[in-house]
Amino acid sequence: MILRRFKIMAESVFLAMNSLIINKLRTFLSLLGITIGIFAIISVFTVIDSLEMKIRDSVASLGSNVVYVQKWPWGGGGGEYPWWKYLNRPVPKLAEKKMIDDMSQLAKNSAFMVFSSKKIQYGGDYAKNIEVIGTSPEYEQIRTFEMQSGRWFAPFESHNGRNVCVMGATIADELMPGIEPVGKTIKIGANKVTVVGVFEKQGEDMFGMSADKQILVPINFAKSFIDIKSEQGGPMIMVAAKDGITNAELIDELRGVMRTIRKLKPLADDDFALNETDILSKAFDQLFSVIDVAGLIIGGFSILVGGFGIANIMFVSVKEQTKNIGIQKALGARRSFILIQFLAESVMLSLVGGILGLLIIWFGTFIVEKAFDFELALTTGNILLGLGISVSIGIISGFAPAYTASKLDPVVAISMN
Repeated sequence: MILRRFKIMAESVFLAMNSLIINKLRTFLSLLGITIGIFAIISVFTVIDSLEMKIRDSVASLGSNVVYVQKWPWGGGGGEYPWWKYLNRPVPKLAEKKMIDDMSQLAKNSAFMVFSSKKIQYGGDYAKNIEVIGTSPEYEQIRTFEMQSGRWFAPFESHNGRNVCVMGATIADELMPGIEPVGKTIKIGANKVTVVGVFEKQGEDMFGMSADKQILVPINFAKSFIDIKSEQGGPMIMVAAKDGITNAELIDELRGVMRTIRKLKPLADDDFALNETDILSKAFDQLFSVIDVAGLIIGGFSILVGGFGIANIMFVSVKEQTKNIGIQKALGARRSFILIQFLAESVMLSLVGGILGLLIIWFGTFIVEKAFDFELALTTGNILLGLGISVSIGIISGFAPAYTASKLDPVVAISMN
């Protein structure tokens, strides 16, 4: 019984392939419709998935177990952002970082940071608007990075305000091409600074941020040319949780610690923000869910057009083969055989069209990477999705024509011209 059904299936597939080969123009037109449809929907998903992956990697680089104590919250909780509520808040202070270290039981490390844009000079070469970060030595224990050469500045250098720095690989290449930067003296603004280390090249993330274009100096040295109490410096405190401690637990404790430090009354609102990367992740989750729906709608119309094209051509195929269907049924072919035969032709058409669409996308990813330096990834999930949609469209589009063919009366079918 099983062998017989297998033989019927094999014969149906063979007849379907023969029909596709004989009717080359009709096959090409059917393939074109479904190829464009699969290309449209899977290319949209491929671009979205690649963007999402890159953005999530960028968010993850900020630290999944790090809480940022700042003046401004990253998100307004949906709806309008109530900036006026945060305008008069004080900025975090270096002294508050030290008090967090003393009072927190759940924090593993904390680092204070300020930012400034300065002119950097070495000999006759210079670079303008370079981001200079003043930070405490614990920064290296919160952010993960590798050193290309040299070392991170020591705690005593930070405490004593030594004029040392660690620079990004891109700045080092621009200012000192072919020269070992470690041990050399550069000028940050009007300040002479000794380079003690160079970060290993990292590349930019989706937000345009990169340690390759940054210079980090000890916070007590940064005080000489950055006002660490001014909002213009963007002061913040990074706090990393101990192993096994969730961000939610750390945030609950930090809220109590900061309210104590700032001596807020029980009913007073917080005058600080506790930000975490989860806020950004949730915001991007909402964004990508909307984009996914939009992509599905756009690609869906293309698939719909391709499906109607296959259904239309399959009805033409049934009409052309009416006499053959009558002969097959007169010789004992069952309805299921005829049904499977035309369904197989429809599915094969759709599947081949889908594979061609996926191949176009696959080649397209290489072109995009070379032309725009943006990595596109045609994932296994999207490949399976494309094949699954192709098969489904083939079955749905071909069922009505196949069912019509299987219901034909053999006498009437043979007598038709």
